[in-house]
Amino acid sequence: MVNIGKQRKPVVLGQVTIAPASTAGNAPPTSSMSRNNSLIRQAFYHFSNLLTMKILSTLFLASLLVTGTAAAQAQTLPVLGTFPVGATTVTVSALSTGLVVPWELVWGPDNFIWMTERGGRISRVNPSTGAVTPLITLADVATSSEGGLLGMVLHPEFSTSPYVYVVYNYNDNGYKEKLVRLTYANGTLGSPLVLLGNIPAVSTHSGSRLLILPDGTLLMTTGDAQDRPAAQDRASLNGKILRLNLDGTIPPDNPVAGNPSYTFGHRNPQGLVLASNGRLYSSEHGQDAEDEVNIIEPNRNYGWPTVEGLCDLASEQAYCSANNVREPIFAWAPTVGVAALTYYDHPAIPGWRNSLLAATLRGNKLTQIPLNAAGTAASEGVFTLTSFGRLRAICVSPQGRVYVSTSNRDGRGGPATTDDRILVLENLAYVPTPTVTARQEVLGLWPNPARSSVTLRLPSPATASLPTELRDALGRLVLASRFVAGQSSLEVSVAGLRPGIYSAQVLTPAGSFTQRLVVE
Repeated sequence: MVNIGKQRKPVVLGQVTIAPASTAGNAPPTSSMSRNNSLIRQAFYHFSNLLTMKILSTLFLASLLVTGTAAAQAQTLPVLGTFPVGATTVTVSALSTGLVVPWELVWGPDNFIWMTERGGRISRVNPSTGAVTPLITLADVATSSEGGLLGMVLHPEFSTSPYVYVVYNYNDNGYKEKLVRLTYANGTLGSPLVLLGNIPAVSTHSGSRLLILPDGTLLMTTGDAQDRPAAQDRASLNGKILRLNLDGTIPPDNPVAGNPSYTFGHRNPQGLVLASNGRLYSSEHGQDAEDEVNIIEPNRNYGWPTVEGLCDLASEQAYCSANNVREPIFAWAPTVGVAALTYYDHPAIPGWRNSLLAATLRGNKLTQIPLNAAGTAASEGVFTLTSFGRLRAICVSPQGRVYVSTSNRDGRGGPATTDDRILVLENLAYVPTPTVTARQEVLGLWPNPARSSVTLRLPSPATASLPTELRDALGRLVLASRFVAGQSSLEVSVAGLRPGIYSAQVLTPAGSFTQRLVVE
């Protein structure tokens, strides 16, 4: 774990009633880690993002591109500067300008950027031209200080389930927060369906980052809404990471039956990303001592309001030991207002591989947080992009470009005439190789790591018989099977294999495509 320069000091859920639970009786951190890690480490983010691109390009992409936004055309963007990342020169360009607090950037299955702006507008952004196509402006969004339209995520099977999930603040006998599902059709968003409402809110500390896991459940971060005890109260929705089914119901395997809370003890978590190493990371605003990057594990306590940052004070250490507290792997001190978080492991910028990238508001910078090979520890952060003011949202394209939004019109920044902007960070000298692109788009593995079996997934049904192989670290063939025509998933038993690293390979007319598999 890393700490930089420490300076210390009735809820309605559809038709379901939330079951309160006591924090007593939680297993100590050391005994709960292996049990809790298994669910998260099996998550594989390509399933919900990159693996859908092939099938969408034939069915759904065409319908998107005829709805008023022309297909992306290559053009030269205004270059704002460069900076080095190791031996790589990263160029910063302006993609879109004149925005108003873009809070969320999501790389969509149509290869466009989907964006929320805090005032209530949702748009698609052409990643080549920067053209912004509005899809809807939500009339009941209530903006107040930090509140408004916030997080967004798209359904992983968007071609057949064209749903967009958003979180925003609204007024209804007080200031509140809700999770809403919208439906995309004919170039617009509509048909709002409230999945979770009546969440207590104030003008700050709303959390609101969304993520869909490969198991088809949705995670939603919530802040404490300035009610500190709520973070430790399992009957409250505040100060939590919630886990729901995509219809708003509670999964039966949540840590507490009938309760949507997945983790608790949060102040204001505003970043959430599932990395290709299978770990789930979150970034969180501290009060004034430390901001955090956490590894999220189910049923863990993240300490707030008793603990801020690392468990390094005597009073904190005693509390952490007694209350199943998961320490952050990285902390900023003093606080930097950490917002969105993403994981980067693309060869386009080699110096950023296996790193978290965090946008910061008060810090006015992008922070690279290098991880160890296991993804369990972080090195000291490297600061870049320091000349553009407050930074809030971030996403990465399949080509390795990084898109970052400024937040200088949120009432706390000094906006330039072109703010707010979406900036593009890219290595202009990078030439993608077919091997990298094919591996990311063609073959998916779930779960990974695997214990008893693994499912190989194709983005669309095989059109012919496709041989598959599993080889050990020495290249020896240990298992062989095949996809039959019309099949898009293939389950293979690995129960008889020794723990270790293997390669799964599918042989197609276009070539062979490989993914790494870890067997536990």
